[in-house]
Amino acid sequence: MEKQECFIGTAGWGIPTRHKEDFPQPGSHLERYAKRFPIVEIDTSFYKPHRRETYERWANSVPEHFRFAVKTPKAMTHEHRLVDCDALAEMFLQQVEGLGEKLGVLLVQLPPSLPFEPDIAGGFFDMLSKRTKARLACEPRHPSWFEAAAETLLAGRQIARVAADPAPVPAAAVPGGWSGLAYFRWHGVPRVYYSDYDAGSLDRIGRQVQETAASGAEVWGIFDNTAEGHALGNALKADAMVAKTSSFQGEARSEAVKTLE
Repeated sequence: MEKQECFIGTAGWGIPTRHKEDFPQPGSHLERYAKRFPIVEIDTSFYKPHRRETYERWANSVPEHFRFAVKTPKAMTHEHRLVDCDALAEMFLQQVEGLGEKLGVLLVQLPPSLPFEPDIAGGFFDMLSKRTKARLACEPRHPSWFEAAAETLLAGRQIARVAADPAPVPAAAVPGGWSGLAYFRWHGVPRVYYSDYDAGSLDRIGRQVQETAASGAEVWGIFDNTAEGHALGNALKADAMVAKTSSFQGEARSEAVKTLE
């Protein structure tokens, strides 16, 4: 059986005062965060560029195993709507590649008004894939992206389709596209970016990511309900649940091996 890889983190690395005791000190928020979680999503890059030196500084602040996901700029997705993005991509990648080997995923979030058009989508993702070694995850929100043609295009180009909560259409609740990477984004329900996830919801989330990891996918799970600081607490609980389940499964496998011996 292949090793299951299931990583939990948040969008950004701010540490609310109520959680300060959950993270080792001293250090910057990123340094402390990275001692507790293996991944983080940078979404400020969607709104504004960061200098390459800034990305380099962030990369030097975290352990070797730590990985970043970075959201592509809205100039590409929302303003140019995936068309004529070569120069924008070159500039963005020159900056973000300051993360070096710690750049794990580029997240492409599309506007709800952008329908799936195969020539435009294929051209954009081919252009981006040729310029970076980072894996790509796409979070579409128009219903046409959840039909067979879009699924085939994403899977064929090894692009993961994000599983989002809340889901704009039922199919968006589960990962799609390339099966090698499953990328979850929990935005908060019922109030997006604000709502806390209760114990029942976190249990559901924990089971879903474990089942997905068992299928062989590498799982990234990001809590994006950051507006009132709930993301970090939810991530801590979900991460503990996943770790406990993985530990139990590991012990069970060890016992099974001993029995066979």
